[in-house]
Amino acid sequence: MVTRILILCTLCFYTIGCNSPAPTTANVQISSDIFILELALDVPSRVKGLMNRTALEKNKGMLFVFTDSNRRSFWMKNCIIPIDLLFLDARGTITALHEMKPEAPKAPEENEFAYDARLSHYWSNGPARFAIELQEGEIKRLGLSLNDRIPIDTVFLQSLAR
Repeated sequence: MVTRILILCTLCFYTIGCNSPAPTTANVQISSDIFILELALDVPSRVKGLMNRTALEKNKGMLFVFTDSNRRSFWMKNCIIPIDLLFLDARGTITALHEMKPEAPKAPEENEFAYDARLSHYWSNGPARFAIELQEGEIKRLGLSLNDRIPIDTVFLQSLAR
């Protein structure tokens, strides 16, 4: 009887431990610097991204984790700060780099469709599983280029994407 209770308790604790919440940030080494990146793991967080942020601290940013590898496009909708963008394939290799500048905000007389239609798109230049947004100027400062590899735990991050 005691053995059954111990086994049941062990299973309960194990199950509770398996349901721990997903992390909200990841420490990622890019060149010689460590960045603390917010994780965008689901559709709402990926859609919102860094919209309406007034600043982005040094060595901070956002890591977008997608459920699949696909050709992707980002834009600067409702973004008021300049952002450097890296697209990464499923192995963490850079497929595209962009220095994105804020665009004119939606005008009062402009409908949502017209606003969306005039925004520039920044493409991944091939299948991308991840994207990283950093403070303006980081691509140049870090000397990043196409085909550089960013060491991220791709398998773990892919398991978190929703």
